[in-house]
Amino acid sequence: MDSTRIAYIAGFLDGDGSIFFQIVRRKDYKLGFQIRSTIAFYQKTKYVKILKFLKRIFKSGYIRHREKGMSDYSIVDPKEVEKLLRLLRPYVVVKKKQLELGLKILQKLKTCKSAKQFLKICKLVDKFGKLNYSKKRTITSKVVKDYFIKNKLLPL
Repeated sequence: MDSTRIAYIAGFLDGDGSIFFQIVRRKDYKLGFQIRSTIAFYQKTKYVKILKFLKRIFKSGYIRHREKGMSDYSIVDPKEVEKLLRLLRPYVVVKKKQLELGLKILQKLKTCKSAKQFLKICKLVDKFGKLNYSKKRTITSKVVKDYFIKNKLLPL
């Protein structure tokens, strides 16, 4: 892909996109939680053509049509998220802090072997709440820590 197109997509992400990480409860996971990575692009449904264009380029993710005439194209596979963050890295301006923090989280997840390490990564995920002005976050590193202590996954 040429640099002009990559820069265009980075600008779209800066303006009408989002990079975020969430801590999600997962009963089927050993530690009871998962860290979910997401890159999303938003557009009015009547202009969904641009989201379909991005999906054709990246061959990953899904498009959803939401209420009030909005649609989003989301990529959640960690390998795909990392690949896209690396591709856009030289061009992203507004969301540079989110991009760098996201890459750091993804790298640490690759080598995470313990509840203690996972909790440290959850604390990095908490920073996304501040960077993205999130108001709805209910599962934080404190929730994870309390769960780990209660279930004897961490020492007191």
